[in-house]
Amino acid sequence: MKQEIEEPVVKITFKRLLAYFAVYSFLGFIVETIFGILTKGVLESRQSCLFGPFCCIYGLGAAIMIPGLQPFRKSNWALFFAGAVEGSVIEYVISWIGEVIFQIKWWDYSNMPFNINGRITLTFTVFWGLLALCLIRFINPYIETGINKLPKKWFNILTIGFTIFLLLDLLITALGLKVFYTRLIKEHNLEVKDSQILMVSDEVMDNKIIKAFSKTIFSNEKVLKTFPNIKYEDKDGNIVWIKDILTDIQPYYYKFSNKFRLK
Repeated sequence: MKQEIEEPVVKITFKRLLAYFAVYSFLGFIVETIFGILTKGVLESRQSCLFGPFCCIYGLGAAIMIPGLQPFRKSNWALFFAGAVEGSVIEYVISWIGEVIFQIKWWDYSNMPFNINGRITLTFTVFWGLLALCLIRFINPYIETGINKLPKKWFNILTIGFTIFLLLDLLITALGLKVFYTRLIKEHNLEVKDSQILMVSDEVMDNKIIKAFSKTIFSNEKVLKTFPNIKYEDKDGNIVWIKDILTDIQPYYYKFSNKFRLK
């Protein structure tokens, strides 16, 4: 790899990391949506929470990799290998969090060669390395230019506003998933492993606000369309996909003709 001209090192603050997280989460959402259309032929949700159009693994990856890769900027090879390692670790951890805490399988590489627990695979490890190169050498300089053009007042307002929105989105999503699982387990008499972790109390379910939300933002259709790969583990340790239970709901927004799908 030919050595590129070294860019000036940017002073990275906590607010700038929040800006990276917001921008790259949104860009990741767009990339993943297009990828889903091309590979599956459907317009489906690729967002990490119930409301915001953000794919948080990209935002978290950028917020960690941009400062984390600074010591490797002098060499493209060093950037590639450091990015491959950092990206794979981030991907594995995020996948684990999604499965263990939220019972959502955002991706599954089990059918791909050289995978580890279906969470990371050699192909995407190489992808992370190439992405690190593109991120540091080409993409982020443009993002930095855009961020630097923002007046300080608006930069502060936008980063603080995004942080508040994301925290609320995370909290509402966590509650919504518990309400969803509680309703699903009771209505379908499901035998779920560690069901006490997934469920909320009857007092919560009987709350008037929760009842209203259960028909709207916590409804079966809303949750399944937002998280098409949501699943649970039964008492025998088998993975059960929610879309195989709620068969009357399509786990996507729109299905394109096969000509849109890459063969």
